[in-house]
Formats: sequence, structure tokens, C-alpha cells
Amino acid sequence: MQPSGAWALKPLAEMSPTEFRDWQALLEERTGVVINEQRRAFLQTNLSARMRELDVADYSSYYRQVTDGPRGAVEWSTLLDRLTVQETRFFRHRPSFDVLQRYLRARLVTDEQAQPLALWSVGCSSGEEPYSMAICAAEVLRELESARQFGVTGTDISLSALSKAREAVYGARKLEQMDTDLCERYFVAQEDGRCKVVPDLAARVCVARLNVLELAKAPQAGMDVIFCQNLLIYFRRWRRREILNRLAERLAPGGMLVVGVGEVVGWQHPELEPVADERVLAFTRKG
Repeated sequence: MQPSGAWALKPLAEMSPTEFRDWQALLEERTGVVINEQRRAFLQTNLSARMRELDVADYSSYYRQVTDGPRGAVEWSTLLDRLTVQETRFFRHRPSFDVLQRYLRARLVTDEQAQPLALWSVGCSSGEEPYSMAICAAEVLRELESARQFGVTGTDISLSALSKAREAVYGARKLEQMDTDLCERYFVAQEDGRCKVVPDLAARVCVARLNVLELAKAPQAGMDVIFCQNLLIYFRRWRRREILNRLAERLAPGGMLVVGVGEVVGWQHPELEPVADERVLAFTRKG
């Protein structure tokens, strides 16, 4: 017999202050993500759900399990998927994609180089953002009748989210903010009512695992566009600036960085200039 949804979501017990601090420290040390007091219930619920599956009775025992060598590393990866997958959809913040299309249009008109455009979605979750970026690029190239190539890279820490991104099949609700003609051009309806990204567009998008605390090791460089939205809110202020500084270094001259509105305040970089659009937080690299 399956437990009811309400039972499954009920935490096993209250976390002690010590247990909560231990889990907070582990998450921040390994991912940079800060779980504050307001998100304590979220942490308890997700830990409890996994602990029930494993028949582990208390938070301290489970903590020991996920920090126990190679076996712990496997369990940590499973748990991380529960704690980091974010709800998202196509064209989630429309002004960001308006700015992207405007930028790509200007870039293609003035840039005589022929190398493919390189775009990067940092914290891509289940793929809605990188595919939205790819649709923008494809639309601009179509409009300008340009033969220029492009590629979009999506990176995330969650293996299950990346698996969904590779599958590229989405429920109709995820496409609600898209124009009908774009849905028809870039998706194929499936028998179960979901929609699959067309092969030509899917071939332009690749996804890979990356912990943003390890950006220094990331192979991406000379990027024309970087999106980093709805990710920095989970980090401490100093860490947000550190991440943005790393991303700024990965931009090509003239490249654009788009950040979630309100996710960072007062950050500046000597090589970057703000984009003059009050609806977005975006910067272009000088040169």
C-alpha cells in the first residue's frame, strides 16, 4: 500500500538546532547554497521523503550516511536532485529574451566574423532556459536570413534535471508563455499530450553537469551570451559577486551577461558596461 501524499510530505520529526546547522553547513560547503530559517521546512520535508525511502529514522544518521566516503557520494548526488531542481518554464522572464534578441540582431548585423555564436545557460535546470535561448537565436537568424551557426550550452548541478533537458519533452503548461507560431515551429506534439523539441533545435543545445563553486574549472570561454538567472538568490552576497566575476571573465569582447533582476545589488566589473534597459539586469563586455 502506498502512503498518502499528506503522510509522505510530513516531516519525520523536528530537526534539532544542531542537526539543522550541520545540514546548513554541508549544503553551503558543497554547493554554496544557503538554507535560511525560512527554508527550514523545505529542507526537512525533502530530507524526510528520502529518509523514508531508505528507512532511516533520524537526520543525524542520514547525515552520516551522505558524508561516508564513496557510498555517501552516490547518495549525496541523489539527495541533491531533490534539493536543487527549480520550477521553471519557457521564456520565464520575457524582457531578458527581448534583450537577447535585440543583442543578437545588432551583433549579427555589425559582426563580420563567421564563427558560431556561443551561448551559455548557467543553472539550466530541466532545459527550458537554454531551449528558449536557442529559439531566440534561431528566430533572429531566420529573420535576417543568416547562415550563421550557433550553439547553446546548459549547465546545472542536478543530474536528474540534466536528464530531463536531454529528453527535451515538456508538458503544455511549460509552453504557456510562448507564441503559438513558435510552438508550432520548434515543438512536435506527442501522443501523451506533451511537446518535444524538434531535432534541428535540440541538436544546437548540449547540457553538462557543473557546480558553480567550480567555475574556475569550467571549459567555457569566449562566450557571446551568458544567462545566469534565478540562481544567485540561493548564495551569500560575497559568493554572488565571486560567481559573476568568474562569468565576466568567460565573456568574449562585446559579449553579454544577463542576471536575474534583483539578484545582486551594486556589483560592478571594470570590463563590463550595464545594458540600458530598466526591465533587465544585463551587462556587455567592453571591446
